[in-house]
Amino acid sequence: MNPYQNPELPLEERVSDLLGRMTLAEKAGLMFHTMAGVSPDGTLPPGDAMIPSTASLITDKLINHVNILTFGPVTPRKIAEWHNRVQEIAAGTRLGIPVTVSTDPRHGVIDNPAASAAAGGFSAWPEPIGLGATKDPSLVRAFADIARQEYLAAGIRVALHPMADLATEPRWARTSGTLGSDADMVSSLLVAYIQGLQGTELGPDSVAAMVKHFPGAGPQMNGEDAHFAYGREQVYPGGMWDYHLKPFEAAFRAGAAQVMPYYGMPVDTEHEAVGFGFNRGVIEGLLRQRYGFDGVVCTDWGLVTDAEIMGSPMPARAWGVEHLDLLSRAEKILHAGADQLGGEHCPELIIQLVESGRITEERIDVSIRRILRDKFRLGLFDERRFVDPDATEEIAGKPAFRAAGLDGQHRSIVLLTNGAPSASAASTASAAPTGSSAAPASAEAPAGPDSGTSTAGAPVLPLTEGITVYLDGVDPVVAAGYAKVTDDPALADVAIVRRAAPYDARGGGFEAFFHAGRLDFTDEELAPVLTLTGTLPTVVDVWLDRPAVLTPLAAQAAALVGTFGVSDEALLDVLFGRSPATGTLPFELPSSMAAVEASREDVPNDTLDPLFPYGHGLTL
Repeated sequence: MNPYQNPELPLEERVSDLLGRMTLAEKAGLMFHTMAGVSPDGTLPPGDAMIPSTASLITDKLINHVNILTFGPVTPRKIAEWHNRVQEIAAGTRLGIPVTVSTDPRHGVIDNPAASAAAGGFSAWPEPIGLGATKDPSLVRAFADIARQEYLAAGIRVALHPMADLATEPRWARTSGTLGSDADMVSSLLVAYIQGLQGTELGPDSVAAMVKHFPGAGPQMNGEDAHFAYGREQVYPGGMWDYHLKPFEAAFRAGAAQVMPYYGMPVDTEHEAVGFGFNRGVIEGLLRQRYGFDGVVCTDWGLVTDAEIMGSPMPARAWGVEHLDLLSRAEKILHAGADQLGGEHCPELIIQLVESGRITEERIDVSIRRILRDKFRLGLFDERRFVDPDATEEIAGKPAFRAAGLDGQHRSIVLLTNGAPSASAASTASAAPTGSSAAPASAEAPAGPDSGTSTAGAPVLPLTEGITVYLDGVDPVVAAGYAKVTDDPALADVAIVRRAAPYDARGGGFEAFFHAGRLDFTDEELAPVLTLTGTLPTVVDVWLDRPAVLTPLAAQAAALVGTFGVSDEALLDVLFGRSPATGTLPFELPSSMAAVEASREDVPNDTLDPLFPYGHGLTL
């Protein structure tokens, strides 16, 4: 047994021993964190130009950090079986360095291949912005602890989350991945999230949190996202640079193990106008020196090489350094202070940089020490190398975890209006200050309508079970457990309509998953809903992946609800009074697109005369 294989030795002694045995090629492989596919049967897919075979990544390129992409319906058990196959391959390499498996969020009801995965066999929770709507650190910690147990059972040891970004620009496509717009509330929730994943310190029972996207990706110019060249600029017209750092400061206090900078490049700041992954002033100066962070820094995916994703070209996100060749881009990333290159699989660049004298091997060793420490702390060299698929099947998605996830969905739902909608919205918006986090207002309500008429201004919620409902966007099979379902509005007591927040469709492929641009509904989109509201009492739910302009709906709907990635079951539980409505808005809802366009990207809750302010929410 070599010293690094002896679990009885101190951490630093094991790290030093293994580091001293590694070749330059083995060190270079350790500095890449790329993607790996998982087939539905738990086997390793053959690979392609975008995602090489996992076996070749491990044995040929000596890469041993992978972010799993599940192809089709893949159960947690099959992920565990895949994990064990991968670890067997890694055990056969010269030094037997185990693979660290990571994932983007995969506990949602909504599936978005660009940023997160639906729960599948794991417990299903609201999107992070829905956790923000609960404003409950204990619930967030419970979620993260359950995610930890489910990940651990499947062999997933690094969470490529949480996002510490602030939802200050209403149009930003990644708002649903944040915990809200208020830095203090987000900081409180973020600490709970990290503690739930990691515990009090990183160890064999932890999942390492890779907090992103330093130094805060919220203030995107005009709300465009930095995955794309047209969204590369981050701006601070309100001078709120430090405000966006507050959640990261809380994350560091909580012991976040790893950090990911964003793609964006800062405009008109003291820092170089290059993407944050290339930015020495931000990584080495701010993150390393000012905050003293000595954990792993992994860049966001694809800063060096061009790719094709989902059939569409995807240029490297080398913002501000597009003119540099591949070798120089990698050099600048290392000079900035990063340890790993995300989404890339070209360790030959690191080898060339060292062999040419452009980067010293001593500099490489600094990063290798950080990376190895986390592998050892997570127990990957010891008892945590393999997992038990039978145990995975028992733990992931077990009834108690599913029930907790459903409760989390319930508690994220925000009741915006309930009877006399236009007056309610106007009075609430004028009464509550911007940024208010007051408790939700009470909405006393009768048992529900028993016919197709309702008294003007009378609350319509909660609905009475057994009434007749007309549905649009709701699964009739699910709704049949609450009411009689009709496909004729004339026969219904109430209509229930579900809609997603509006957006401008962009390009195809990967870009299609980024909802950006307008937040207001077109007349054509509104017409079928308003036809219903003019015919019978209509409850309208809007999936708020971004803060939509709901002014026309607030004026017409009998009740208006905002949700953040919840199932039909969770919504109907609240509408029919089986579960209380307690959520409050994690961001304000603007009254118009003109107000959105006039607001400042870095300032929270900055639109003029919002329709509903931050913290608004009625209770049932």
